[in-house]
Amino acid sequence: MKNITALLAIVLISSLSFAQEGPKIEFKVKNNTLDYGIISKKKDNGLRSFEFTNTGDAPLIITNVLSTCKCIVSNKPSESILPGKTGKIDIRYNMTPGPIRKTITIESNAVNYEGGIIALKIKGEVMANE
Repeated sequence: MKNITALLAIVLISSLSFAQEGPKIEFKVKNNTLDYGIISKKKDNGLRSFEFTNTGDAPLIITNVLSTCKCIVSNKPSESILPGKTGKIDIRYNMTPGPIRKTITIESNAVNYEGGIIALKIKGEVMANE
C-alpha cells in the first residue's frame, strides 16, 4: 500500500511540474495561416490581421515581428495582452502580382511555443489587372 501511495505521489508531482504556466497565444486562423485567396492588385490594399487570444495566466508580450521579405509591414501590440484578452498583428502585403507564400515570425514570451517563437504564414495570389 505504501508503494502505491508513493507512486501516486510521484506521478502527481511530476505531472504538476510539466504543466505550463504563463502566457499562451492562440491564433484564430487555422494552422496559423492567413489565406488571401485570389485578389486584385487594383481592388485590394493587401491589409489583413492575425487575431489572437492570450489563453494563459500571465500577460503576453509580443517583442518582435519579422518577415521573410520587406514586402510586409506589420504592426504589433505595443502593450502586453492580459490573460483572456485579444490582440492583433496587422500585415500589409505589397500586392506584387503572382503567388503569395510568405512567413512572418513572432517573438514573444508565450510558453506554448518553443522559445516563444511562432511562425505565421500568408498565402494567396495577386492578379495584376483584375
